[in-house]
Amino acid sequence: MNHPYPLSGVAGFARKPLARLISVAGVAALGASAAQAETITVATVNNNDMVIMQGLTDAFEAAHPDITLDWVVLEENVLRQRMTTDIATQGGQFDVMTIGSYEAPIWAERGWLEPLGDLPADYRVDDLLKPVRDGLSHDGTLYALPFYAESSMMYYRTDLFEQAGIAMTEQPTWDEVGSWAETLNDPDNDVAGICLRGKPGWGENMAFVSTLVNSFGGRWFDMQWNPEIDSPAWKDAIGFYVDLLDNYGPPGASSNGFNENLALFSRGNCAIWVDATSAAGKLFNPDESQVADRLGFAPAPVAKTPKGSHWLWAWSLAIPASSDSKDAARTFIAWATSQEYVQLVGESEGWTSVPPGTRASTYDNENYVEAAPFASFVVEAIREADPTDSSLEPNPYIGVQFVGIPEFQAVGTQVGQMVAAALAGETSVEQALSSAQRATERTMQRAGYPK
Repeated sequence: MNHPYPLSGVAGFARKPLARLISVAGVAALGASAAQAETITVATVNNNDMVIMQGLTDAFEAAHPDITLDWVVLEENVLRQRMTTDIATQGGQFDVMTIGSYEAPIWAERGWLEPLGDLPADYRVDDLLKPVRDGLSHDGTLYALPFYAESSMMYYRTDLFEQAGIAMTEQPTWDEVGSWAETLNDPDNDVAGICLRGKPGWGENMAFVSTLVNSFGGRWFDMQWNPEIDSPAWKDAIGFYVDLLDNYGPPGASSNGFNENLALFSRGNCAIWVDATSAAGKLFNPDESQVADRLGFAPAPVAKTPKGSHWLWAWSLAIPASSDSKDAARTFIAWATSQEYVQLVGESEGWTSVPPGTRASTYDNENYVEAAPFASFVVEAIREADPTDSSLEPNPYIGVQFVGIPEFQAVGTQVGQMVAAALAGETSVEQALSSAQRATERTMQRAGYPK
């Protein structure tokens, strides 16, 4: 994927032109205090919204000349591995970590994160959407501040649908999507009927796959914490998924995650894409997307049940307890998740580029609502996602596209690798799910479940 600014490690990242962001006086202040500035290291994922945040470094440093930002920007799976290792060992490499709704309460319970219960009044905690705020809290205290939040939805090419005489339904079903993908698949013109996540990882392919399984009537565990990965519902869902991508997906689908599919869809190489609502701003931006003027959107498809068919996630900024620069880190994360930051991005990058899904005030902002036709749709999807009731049959866990227990990171990644192997044709669906079931049973038994 081609990002608007080059990505880098800790040093050498690109910054936006100073003239657009800070005054001459700000530059002078920055230079005068550079020798005394405290440096904080920020670890984040290479998604578009975070790349924008990195590009606005000069704006933050001009307003806070006593703080310098160093960046570590990594692909999602690599970022998670490095952060998990560092925080579990109290390594202290990072002062700010980009984590999600899965890690925040688990890491907070273990004492790995700095509590954020004493934010200044002008931060307006109550402006944060309640489902997002609740997902980042432990015992009623926030332990991470939401940078952007998302559910999932379906994007489609309106021009291709019109040419084929297909009318989008109010609530698409997976059967309909399969039929549409077959009709619209056009490999001779580099257009896949559908693009879906295939890259293995609990937050990559399994984020999507979990919602698919939910909608097919499946769940990760029964009420006694017995895995159900080899159940008929899982077999139906994964069989459908593999056949769909094998027949109508892009080449190499098992290597495509969020960023790869975003690039494919924005170039016009996919007729349909089901993924995060956070992609909407980039896809509707004509400077970023070749299909901005022919983009339609609809709810995430359903099969047997709408329960758990669309996820809930918040990429958020947290301070590890091992940081030696907690005050400076707190200043930065409050700035990057504030109403003022939303305003800064809207004015400097365009209103479709503001971080979505976190603040009610964003959806009351006329500039944003006018620029983003998807705004009300996205906020309703976030509000309707229910992590406490995500499957047709009752389950013992919290989470829609993940299971809110420490063991899930290993379980989800391992199952994701097996599902990706089935998608790549290296094993059958039945063999993959049978192996995943046995591996998960072993993991849960070693962890002492049921507890």
